[in-house]
Amino acid sequence: MPRLAHRIPRIFHAVLLALGCALAGGAPFAFAADTLNVYSIWPENWARPMFEEFEKASGIKVNFVRFSSGEALARVIAEKNNPRVDVLFGGPVETFAAGISEGVFEPYKPPSFGKLPARFRHPDGQWIAIADDPLVFMANEKFLKEHNLKAPASWSDLLNPAYKDMLQMADARTSGTAVTRIFSILEVNGRDEAKAFDYMKKLRPQVQLYTKSGGGGTLPVGLGQAGGGIFFIVDALDTKAKGYDVAISFPREGIGTSAEAIALIKGAKNPDQAKKLIDWASSPAMQNLFAKYKINFVPAHPDVVLEPGLAAVLKGAKIFPIDADYAGANRKRIVDRWVAEVLNL
Repeated sequence: MPRLAHRIPRIFHAVLLALGCALAGGAPFAFAADTLNVYSIWPENWARPMFEEFEKASGIKVNFVRFSSGEALARVIAEKNNPRVDVLFGGPVETFAAGISEGVFEPYKPPSFGKLPARFRHPDGQWIAIADDPLVFMANEKFLKEHNLKAPASWSDLLNPAYKDMLQMADARTSGTAVTRIFSILEVNGRDEAKAFDYMKKLRPQVQLYTKSGGGGTLPVGLGQAGGGIFFIVDALDTKAKGYDVAISFPREGIGTSAEAIALIKGAKNPDQAKKLIDWASSPAMQNLFAKYKINFVPAHPDVVLEPGLAAVLKGAKIFPIDADYAGANRKRIVDRWVAEVLNL
């Protein structure tokens, strides 16, 4: 006991010295980094490396939960009087456009705002694009060979009897991929809703399953449990990269592409940290990392060079941007009509 009593002053002095160093910003004590909270529409395997890179660059840790776009939007709206997150990250811009009328976003214009093309930024800064993501057709190669088919090159090709009960694609109640698909069909039909819904009703018997998330059908197509489907290119190329024998194609009539966006939540608890994430994500700092992590998004920032392999896939494809304002204004009505007239057919 006397020996311990002799040591107590030295121990106490050491603790005070260490605490003093920590308060001064030095070692040996390290306080927790700044944090912010995010709903990510991007799957975890794409979002996590981006957030880890952001933390390395900024010292700010991102706590995130992943939801499909419909779920994320519903949560942000439900929580708008007491937001649980600071940022909505990723997902089709139509989702963000639909959120504007609900008053869930705080306008913010990051440094990249002025460099981006008009379709990649909301004029008031309600959202800003961080990538572009075209839709594609994806088919199982073995299925095509067994049915003596070529990769689908027209929307009408998906009505071939061979595809009956053999397609998988996303459910518009939960997935932004599905909303982009529906608005692609509307555009191809000149926004003639009667013609567009007539096509979707004809397509309905071909669909064995409408999946909760946009990429949910990619593995069944890869495994040959389904013959094909309509997906964002980032999901389709990820399936191909994993070694599944699939064909990726585009319809000659054209197919939509949707900007992937990010937005500041109104009433965010950590607005300063949130703005730093938006600054970073909308700049080449993040978008140059897509190729490193083999994430096949098309960069939104004009200073980021498109990865050559992705450029080769897109060459010659007829791709048109989805009108975010039109889609946002009509999203709920069109999805409700799709549920009533197509899903429940």
